[in-house]
Amino acid sequence: MLRGTVGVIRGLFSEKRNIGVFLSQFALTVKDLSKQYVLGAENIPQQTFREMLTGLAQNPLRRLRRLQGRSKQQETFWALKDISFEVRPGEVLGIIGRNGAGKSTLLKILSRITAPTTGEIQYHGRLASLLEVGTGFHPELSGRENIFINGAILGMAKAEIRRKFDEIVDFAGIEQFLDTPVKRYSSGMYVRLAFAVAAHLDPDILVVDEVLAVGDAEFQKKCIGKLQEVAGQGRTVLFVSHNLGAVTRLCTRAVLLEEGKCVLDASVAETINTYLSSTDTCKNEKQFSLLTDKPVQLTGVNLVQHDERSPIGLHNESFALDIFWRVVSWPLGSYICVDMLNSSGQCVIWSCDISSVAEMKNERKAGSYKSRVTVPSNILSPGRYYFTVAVYSPETGIVHDVAERTVSLDILDGGSLLALLGVHKKVLTAVQPIWSTKLIEEYPLKTQKAQKPEVAETVQ
Repeated sequence: MLRGTVGVIRGLFSEKRNIGVFLSQFALTVKDLSKQYVLGAENIPQQTFREMLTGLAQNPLRRLRRLQGRSKQQETFWALKDISFEVRPGEVLGIIGRNGAGKSTLLKILSRITAPTTGEIQYHGRLASLLEVGTGFHPELSGRENIFINGAILGMAKAEIRRKFDEIVDFAGIEQFLDTPVKRYSSGMYVRLAFAVAAHLDPDILVVDEVLAVGDAEFQKKCIGKLQEVAGQGRTVLFVSHNLGAVTRLCTRAVLLEEGKCVLDASVAETINTYLSSTDTCKNEKQFSLLTDKPVQLTGVNLVQHDERSPIGLHNESFALDIFWRVVSWPLGSYICVDMLNSSGQCVIWSCDISSVAEMKNERKAGSYKSRVTVPSNILSPGRYYFTVAVYSPETGIVHDVAERTVSLDILDGGSLLALLGVHKKVLTAVQPIWSTKLIEEYPLKTQKAQKPEVAETVQ
């Protein structure tokens, strides 16, 4: 019993707040944090001594069977295991990982919704969190009433809520439905109102979980702008999202969780690269076994960025596709070609290794070859792309070799105008034509002549 009590005490939150200058250089410190759940555990309500005696007298065998059931080995599950990290004031920390990696559990512990099994958390300042759509909202009350209730739950004084009420309503964009019960709100209206209240709390630490998963492009733009504003004021933001483009634009550092463990705490680019490399759905290289009956054959394909193999790229950075192929007897009139397909299977770019019809008559000697296809920056809009490589003779229609969807690449938005305007979801490519604007004629400014004040005539 004593050991269990000590374990609970060690797992309790350790909150430290300082008025004025922080005594610590970190806004949030997490040390050896773990959370264990018991699978299949029976939820037995607490009983008074009198109720226990009454139940024992009424059914003595039930108590015996219950004690026997408790003595059996219970299966446990560690949702988090020995998580440690530190966040400085003004830092935006991204937390990424697959579903079930422990991201939401971590944020619930940081938000004091549930207690850890072991470990320690040190806070410096006021913390606000936005974890689920409509958390803390009463469905029967209006949006106006829920602003005051939710703000009070988050720790805002009534005078503070009144002072920021107009800003919250304007940010949420629900002025027309302010006195409507929130049970009639859409999920987008819910999250807009919830984020507006949490963002205007002016917390020292803001915890956000998948807030960009709901809402249109305009709302996402406002959210990103607000998070950047919060971070620019020296406050700390913890941001969880599967939108890796948003993580790239917002965060200054990222943590990767796998099976409840922190496997990497590094820069955003390195963490996302490691995360995407660990998934089986995105491969940046492929090798093929050699066959002797083909006159020309593909032997390998690699995606390269900054001379390194990578399954991730930014839309405003170039990347290259290295194609390795082998010639035994070159079929005249053939070429190497590449199809770049988006996630919907649409071919957004097609290219081949010749630039004129005359080049199709060129002979290629037997041997091993390497072709590099460089895709310039600002060509592909954010999304996942697949690459099909083939050796083709258009005159005969013969496909000598083909590797369909052999490698894939995740293009993230590097902070483009298309993303800010919400356009990149509607277009296949990010190609921007070259604009040129000049003044061809300047009109003089019209100046209004000063009019003399009219003086009423006096009739005598």
